[in-house]
Amino acid sequence: MKNYILLLCAFIIISCGSKKNKETVHTDQLEKKTATKIIVAANLTKQYLPILKGKNVGVVANQTSVIFKEETNIHLVDSLIALGVNVTKVFAPEHGFRGKADAGEHVADGVDASTGLPIVSLYGANRKPSQEHLKGLDVMLFDIQDVGVRFYTYISTLHNVMEVCAELNIPLIVLDRPNPNGHYIDGPVLEQEAKSFVGMHPVPTVYGMTIGEYGKMINGEKWLENGIQCDLTVISLKNYTHHSEYDLPILPSPNLPNAKSINLYASLCFFEGTNVSAGRGTEMQFQIFGSPFLLEKSFDFSFTPQPNFGAKHPKHEGEMCYGRDLRNTEKLSSLNLNWLIESYKNTENKAQFFNKFFLKLAGTSKLQKQIEQGVSFEDIKASWQNDLNTFQEVRKKYLLY
Repeated sequence: MKNYILLLCAFIIISCGSKKNKETVHTDQLEKKTATKIIVAANLTKQYLPILKGKNVGVVANQTSVIFKEETNIHLVDSLIALGVNVTKVFAPEHGFRGKADAGEHVADGVDASTGLPIVSLYGANRKPSQEHLKGLDVMLFDIQDVGVRFYTYISTLHNVMEVCAELNIPLIVLDRPNPNGHYIDGPVLEQEAKSFVGMHPVPTVYGMTIGEYGKMINGEKWLENGIQCDLTVISLKNYTHHSEYDLPILPSPNLPNAKSINLYASLCFFEGTNVSAGRGTEMQFQIFGSPFLLEKSFDFSFTPQPNFGAKHPKHEGEMCYGRDLRNTEKLSSLNLNWLIESYKNTENKAQFFNKFFLKLAGTSKLQKQIEQGVSFEDIKASWQNDLNTFQEVRKKYLLY
């Protein structure tokens, strides 16, 4: 009996020790996970508040411009005001300050209901703020979540803000945020003939840089008008690399509802320059594609676009579209144009497939010609390689991570 009691006590001691060890391992793993959590620059207030104190500040922001807290997220503008920063004006990009406008929809100037601050739209009468808009400002702050694709217009807004800041010798601070498509570089490099607000610079479709790094490249390559340069400060991210997994906690725009749409966006947005829908007017934006003009027998999926948040008048509204459901595809680490090529091959009237917008999205007239001539996707990709190699050498000079 005595031996039994001794064995029982030993078992209890060993069990408690094992449990403690397991808890210790779990805590260590939790601490390790916490230690490597990406910290956006907006959260690093100690690094940029000293530059703003006592200054008249203009802020370029939208719904993604938040400081992340465990309890609740705080919008950057609200936080700055609470910290005593004299924010005097807000500038809003495409989709507006609160991110509710459709893609391409005119956004008017206004007043922010929450703060009473005047809002200057940079996607309405003006794509570039005027010198009058910046009159009286001592410093500008830019904080917008990008998705790392050339035709996503926030980098064009950054260019225009940098340009007017350079003209007026007003310093610009960019609060950096992760690039959810920062793990690869691909696509045709934009040529001068295709320059527009959805493509201002000689970069590939997917360029593998954060918005802060991109701003450094605009400055360093002297892409601003007349080669002027902006007094630019980038507040860097913590615990980030270009291969970090990062699911955006806030929608960057109404038609990119989740990580899958953001990953497929670079490949499917080319459909915006065709008569094929990329899913606007559904709840599967940039995760499906289809058209009434695609051959029903060749496709296994159908949908009917209807007006919704982010698409008041979607392409092919109320019409049955035949195409593909891509929601279960693997994460892309390169551009995929097979869906575009397949659609062209199976459309009813090839002469009506492309529209004028396709040139601006592609960044070159070559891509449409290659598809029309039946060039294989492999050969199309090979034709980009020399330009991609050149770009990658330029890109290296501006990487922060």
